[in-house]
Amino acid sequence: MTTDALARLDSLSLGFRSRYLRHAEVEAQLHAWAAAFPEVARLEVIGTTPEGRALTVLVLGHDPERQRPSVWVDGNMHATEVSGSSVALGIAEDVLRIHLGGDPRGLPAPAAARVREVVFHVLPRMSPDGAEHVLTTGGYVRSVNRDARTQTQHARWLAHDVDGDGVALLMRVRDPGGEFVDAHEHPGLMVPRTLSDEGPFYKLYPEGTIAHFDGAHVPDPYFLGDNEPDLNRNFPSTWMPESVQAGAGRFPLSEPESRAVVEYTVARPQLFAWLNLHTFGGCFIRPMGDAPDSKMDPSDLALYRQLGAWAEELTGYPMVSGFEEFTYEPDKPLRGDLSEWAYSQRGCVAYVVELWDLFAQLGKTKPKRFVEHYTHLTRADLVALARWDAEHNASRVIRPWKTVTHPQLGEVEVGGVDPRVGLSNPPYERLAEVCAKHSAHFLRVAALAPHLRVERRAVSALGGDVAHVEIVVRNEGYLPTQVLDSAKKLAWSEALVCEARGEGGLVVEGLTRHEVGHLDGWGRGLFDGGSALYFQRSRGTTGQRVVRFTTRGKGTLIVRAGSSRTGHVETRIEVP
Repeated sequence: MTTDALARLDSLSLGFRSRYLRHAEVEAQLHAWAAAFPEVARLEVIGTTPEGRALTVLVLGHDPERQRPSVWVDGNMHATEVSGSSVALGIAEDVLRIHLGGDPRGLPAPAAARVREVVFHVLPRMSPDGAEHVLTTGGYVRSVNRDARTQTQHARWLAHDVDGDGVALLMRVRDPGGEFVDAHEHPGLMVPRTLSDEGPFYKLYPEGTIAHFDGAHVPDPYFLGDNEPDLNRNFPSTWMPESVQAGAGRFPLSEPESRAVVEYTVARPQLFAWLNLHTFGGCFIRPMGDAPDSKMDPSDLALYRQLGAWAEELTGYPMVSGFEEFTYEPDKPLRGDLSEWAYSQRGCVAYVVELWDLFAQLGKTKPKRFVEHYTHLTRADLVALARWDAEHNASRVIRPWKTVTHPQLGEVEVGGVDPRVGLSNPPYERLAEVCAKHSAHFLRVAALAPHLRVERRAVSALGGDVAHVEIVVRNEGYLPTQVLDSAKKLAWSEALVCEARGEGGLVVEGLTRHEVGHLDGWGRGLFDGGSALYFQRSRGTTGQRVVRFTTRGKGTLIVRAGSSRTGHVETRIEVP
């Protein structure tokens, strides 16, 4: 490609590295790329939301129908986490740049060559209905702004704009039994009440009204009170019902968004890596999600150590165990999680990124369990956050309070926290940096792809016009052909087969098909023990197999090797 193509790529950006796009703009960005670069970009609509928005996947790579190692990227499955869409688009743009001859994020040339051979499937926004609601109203939605539950006769909060300013934030109500107080250190910031506080004291509620209100008893706010399913609890991996797992949905894949993702990806066994983009916190969350590292396949764990080392180097984020450091209740795993499904059932190198390292901005050190960052916040931490917001985020998070008359509660104040920019997502001024760092990391993961090669080893004449043709089937990629050792147990993760046929007068006699099995890659992860200075040794020839075909006559031997997991490669050998 030419510098003109790179300039055209730059001109097509709709600004996703500096602001958060509405759904129509995300779609326009995808369509612009597909129209401008049809040789490497095309679109697949994998579903439609109840509000009529397309779930569009951007497929990147030459000849995308040719089955070969592929990766998946999704963002914004949780409605408020819109920076996931920006990072997904940033990765897509960087992949296009590689295909057009550019050098994004300093990716080494050998890694860039591998990336060009990988097909990328990018779904920037898994929950367009929820994200649109958040971007336009500011109202809280976990995943999707709908509720199909039948048990709705109880009193519950319905979030919406009460004061007519176009956004739905929080309401505070004076109450002598209130748990919150206005911070004297930063007026307008609500902090937990202490014994030394003199008041006034407040109750905090979502901005909205109460369904089935009896006029006296205010129900507890609940984060899924008027938006039933959490898409990241709706996937088939260890799914449990609502009574066990909040947000589970009525049954696995009850939601059109989660069902569309599963149907599309299950049909593509060649997917070997999966990036699930979330916010916020500043960490990578890896498997296992339901067991400690002592129960994890050792080679899988070594691979994730390598990914974690790159994470620290390129992004500054640590990589943590989902079970050991990111369960909200110790030893109680999250159920129906997407990345755990991609790892345990689809055999992918799958992980979550919690974008935006807000805690690091506040100078907080990593606790023993990373999830404690979210729960172990002191009053001093909240004040530090408010000051950071004022000094570095144009006061986008902490909003002033305004007195209004509520139709049910009388006089209340509306305002408080707008989490969209600075809390749930990075400030606009930091978004490009976040996109660049996480693209640099995932492109290296994509470069780990298995890479098959089939070559002639020898042709031996046996007399007359009969010959033995020896073929080498070799994996030259970092990852083994099964991708993860733990994936060997998956029934659909078939091993390699090598088959041959003759052309132009050549006939294959006897066996025309040999089972090759799985082939190791050259990678060993990090700290697997194989590179220790006191015993530096290689494996044997576990990354290649030699097979032999018997031919009669003269012509061309066409040899094809591969599986549905790796795709297939082919070579032509002339037999004189």
